Formats: sequence, structure tokens, C-alpha cells
Amino acid sequence: MKQKIGIVGLGVMGRGMANNFIKRDYPIFVWNRTREASEGFIQKGASVCSSPEEVAKNADIIFEITANDESSQKVWMSKDGILSGANPKKILVASATLSVEWINRLAYKCKDLGFTFMDIALTGGRIGAETGSLTLLCGGQEKVLRRIEPVLNAIAKKVFHFGSVGHGMRYKLILNFLQAVHIIGFGQAMRIAKVYDMDLKKVSEALVDRPGGIITGIAQKAYFEEPDPITFSIEWITKDLKYFKKLVKNLDVLLLDEVLLEYKKALDKGFAKKDWASINTLLD
Repeated sequence: MKQKIGIVGLGVMGRGMANNFIKRDYPIFVWNRTREASEGFIQKGASVCSSPEEVAKNADIIFEITANDESSQKVWMSKDGILSGANPKKILVASATLSVEWINRLAYKCKDLGFTFMDIALTGGRIGAETGSLTLLCGGQEKVLRRIEPVLNAIAKKVFHFGSVGHGMRYKLILNFLQAVHIIGFGQAMRIAKVYDMDLKKVSEALVDRPGGIITGIAQKAYFEEPDPITFSIEWITKDLKYFKKLVKNLDVLLLDEVLLEYKKALDKGFAKKDWASINTLLD
């Protein structure tokens, strides 16, 4: 029999993951803070639970994908939370993008209770979640990861293991920082080209070729056409950059404050729900 999967949090990523598990005939137990987001899964054969605790009691592998540290703490630690329904036979996974400080606290709590815990951050955005082509960024015991890898293949095309618990989340924050730097850098390059009255379309297309890469392509597309639907919001990247700032508080990371300032400006102008790559036109 296939292992039973629990999904706590049915936002963009959670919905996509749940749908792909259902497509591959995994028994699914879901919970969301607002029940309306869960209703559509009943017709798909999923079991909608009344609490994170109920998800944990029924599922073998439980994924938490909520918005931030605050929501994560509630679904794990409350009296009807995941930890209340878990036992040492289950595998508990934090997949939201969270601060390393909170992940460490949660990992210690799970260890004290004798629970198996992993941090498996996600990258690939909305499209990756919907198509089952996410990249998973994992921290925790490698033997546990290898045991559940066939399950993870239902939602991901690539799986990277970075070491002990917390290292998956560390990598995710490093990655999001570097990608944000790249997006802001693209915008600055385009401003220079604009000052010198260059053909912006040609410049942007050449930048996609050199230096190139996925993020350059995302930044170029958003420069000329507002993403709809968004892949990742300005609100979310700002939250992640703040978590990254906590991680590197004793290190000299020269670009972080400048990049964070740009995204904070966008927040202050009311652009929280806009796509993170559209910042270069929003602030022009």
C-alpha cells in the first residue's frame, strides 16, 4: 500500500502538491486554516481534516506548507497541532520557507519527542507545484530521505540533500537572496541601457543569452509584461530576505541591505501582492 500523505496548508504550493499526490493515487489528508480552500479536494477523494492534529494522526508523511514562522508555529505547537497527533513512526516535514531559528527550535522539539523530522524547502514556484516538477532542498537524515524519495518523486523532478536538519532551509534562504540580487541587478542594467537610449528589447534579449539563466529570463519577461498569475510575490520575497538577514546577522553580506531596501520600497508603495520580478518596473 502507498504511504498516506498529509498536507497542512493549501496555499499555492500546498494545493499543487496535494493534486499531484492525488494524481498518483496516494491517500491524502488535508487541512487549511480556511476550510473553503479544502472543499474542492473532497470531490478528488482527499480526506479533509478538522485540525493539523487529525492530519498527523492519519498520515504517514506530513508536509507543512504555511505562510511564515507565526503560522508554522501555530500548526505545529498548538494543542490540536501536528505534534499532538504525531508519533515516532511518522515522518514530519517542514516545507514552508521559514527562519532557521524556528526550524532549529522545531527540530529540537521533535528530537526530544523521538519524532523523525526533516526540513524540505521547495523551489520551482506555482508552475513547479502544479506540474509536479518542483526542486526539493532537503535537510535531515539521508537514510530517511532515501526511504521517502519514491514518494517525493510524485511532486518533484530534482531532490538535493544539504546535510543535517536546517541545512535545506539555509540553502533556500541563500538561494532566494541570490535570485533577488539577480532580479535587482537586471533592473539596474536596464536603467543604464535606458539612459543611453538603447533598444531595451534587444538589450533584454541579449541579457537572457549572456549572462542568461532562469532568473534573467523571469526578470526579462516581467520587465515587458506583468506576470499573471504571479509566481512569487514581493511580500513573500521580503519575508524570506528578512529571515536571511537573521541567518547572516554576524556576517558581512554587502548586497543584502540594498536589495531588501528595494523590496521594502515596493511594499511601502502597496505592491505586496505583485510578482517579485515586476519590481523593476514598479519602482521606475
